[in-house]
Amino acid sequence: MINPFEAFKEYKYRKRALPLDDIVASKAMVVNKLMEGYQHLLDEEVKELVWLARENTIMRAYALAEEWTRGIDYDVEDIEEFCFELDRIRKAPYRIAGPGGLYLSALCNNVKDEEVVLRIGDMEGRIHLLGYRLPKGKRLIVEGDLGDFAGIGLEGGELIVRGKVGNATGAGMKAGRILVEGDAGHRTGEWMMGGEIRVEGTIASIGQVGFGRIFERGRQVYPPITRPRRI
Repeated sequence: MINPFEAFKEYKYRKRALPLDDIVASKAMVVNKLMEGYQHLLDEEVKELVWLARENTIMRAYALAEEWTRGIDYDVEDIEEFCFELDRIRKAPYRIAGPGGLYLSALCNNVKDEEVVLRIGDMEGRIHLLGYRLPKGKRLIVEGDLGDFAGIGLEGGELIVRGKVGNATGAGMKAGRILVEGDAGHRTGEWMMGGEIRVEGTIASIGQVGFGRIFERGRQVYPPITRPRRI
């Protein structure tokens, strides 16, 4: 009787790398590059663990964030994974939320996707300055709470926060729309020059607003609507 498997006697199994393994390795490499860029930003910006959110420091830090992320081929999933990595690191200066928010803003503003969803509800600390200079045509959806200066300097994009925000939401925004499903802190709309802020919860206080509209629980609170006097 002829052995039907005789022709396969010389066959040797060769282990092949699964495509999924390659994808995971590639993703890890991208996130590592994003973390390296953030480390460069911290090296430039954080001195003695003190970082103040002033106009000149915000602009400089954002410019550096764009510089260190330029040329990295990343997507929305990589941005979210970067958030998780950032939250896992418990040592300073990684925990300083200002530079982290600006770095994330640069990632969101320059990613190819028009819509970015960040599920940060389980993160330990709040992120400040997220949504900085969000451009027209971009939508950033945040599932979780944000810190101060959410949507600062918004340039026409749409920021949706499925949670609450801290102080100075929409500060200096030029155009676009901010929707907060929870409460907002003090000085909401500080120096805003256009656009719209809608807060479905309560607003602690409104800042010095230039132009634009602010709504609280569906009611326009800035500019205040004056009713015609009855004669």
